[in-house]
Amino acid sequence: MEHGAHQAHGEMRFDEASWEERYRTAPALWSGRANPQLVAEAAGLTPGRALDAGSGEGGDALWLAGRGWRVTAVDFSTVALARAAAAADRLGVEVDRVHADLTRWTPPAGAFDLVSAQYLHLPAHDRDPAFARLAAAVAPGGSLLVVGHRPSELHTGMPEMFFAAEQVAATLDPADWDVVVCEDRPRTAAGPAGRELPVADTVLRARRRG
Repeated sequence: MEHGAHQAHGEMRFDEASWEERYRTAPALWSGRANPQLVAEAAGLTPGRALDAGSGEGGDALWLAGRGWRVTAVDFSTVALARAAAAADRLGVEVDRVHADLTRWTPPAGAFDLVSAQYLHLPAHDRDPAFARLAAAVAPGGSLLVVGHRPSELHTGMPEMFFAAEQVAATLDPADWDVVVCEDRPRTAAGPAGRELPVADTVLRARRRG
């Protein structure tokens, strides 16, 4: 679920083949549960059409579908999409799946009441254009939710991959958007040997004006 760079042979990799390889290394990479900031921000929204950008094995998409959303899940890993489809069948929910690279794919404009990008850490030159395309997919009255690892939480040789909520907010035209949440938010996550470790997310939720 938490998408980002793939550490492979000492290099940071962003290509589809590397992610396919990573997914094949284990029966499941992620917990299968919805990301906590999605739950916190979307639980009170009226279900409609949702886009899960970088959907991975489908934990977020399944959570949304189970609450009445009509969900389109987008990822460039066919392995992850197949796992999401199998999970949807087991749960008896429907999720539309799109195999696409978010650094190039353009969703239909104004088509979704919720567009969610959870931990979609892209190279700096791809990030703003990708987020702009996702923002354009939000319908009037709909919400854009972008969640990432807070930059100060990360130890990486490529800090330009990471972003603060304020950076995303600054790309939204204030004439068209109301920023509802723009903050860093602490939580705990499972660490080595099952220990709970303190981490923090950067969270943006914005509403497109009707």
